[in-house]
Amino acid sequence: MAMFRLQSSKVLAVDLTGDAVKAKNGSMVAYDGQMAFKKLTGGGEGLRGMVTRRLTGEQMTLMEVKGHGTCFFADRASEINLVTLNGEKLYVESSNLLATDGGLRTGTTFTGLRGASQGNGLFTTTIEGHGQAAIMSDGPAVLLRVGPQYPLTVDPGAYVAHQGDLRQSFQSGVTFRTFMGEGGGEAFQIRFEGDGVVYVQPSERNTIAGDV
Repeated sequence: MAMFRLQSSKVLAVDLTGDAVKAKNGSMVAYDGQMAFKKLTGGGEGLRGMVTRRLTGEQMTLMEVKGHGTCFFADRASEINLVTLNGEKLYVESSNLLATDGGLRTGTTFTGLRGASQGNGLFTTTIEGHGQAAIMSDGPAVLLRVGPQYPLTVDPGAYVAHQGDLRQSFQSGVTFRTFMGEGGGEAFQIRFEGDGVVYVQPSERNTIAGDV
């Protein structure tokens, strides 16, 4: 199994001993040792992943690195957060996924209409199995817990990932930013109910819900 560690808060080091790591295409900044590289298309396993990615226009492209040595990954100086999976499923906004252990299964899941007529962002990347994943955030990610009595509502630009027994729904209407007279477009918020955790970032990406 690949060994993930943070070289710094913005650089991921992955130690390989004949195994593989899947990473965002173009995110490798250096490596030592003997490595073989392969481009993966779709972001999900098989045809379904390719089709759903094409439908949503996300065009997620991954690369597989296999060999002996250490690979270093970074992307636009984003903060990197390590998540260890022990059989559970992690849901990640595709633009926030940096790398996964080669043994983890990646795919896509339909998360519902996000109040967007053009259909962007209907699918979220899923990661499942045993191993580590690295997700990125614009600024240090914050983990917010959702409990049975404590639903959580998140601005879509701040959402990074979630895991646990959570139900996700979309509320149309005013986002936090459009309420304050900023942004535009079709506004919505993401509501989580159940029991789990949600990763949010302190700086918001541009979204169809309300442009920064």
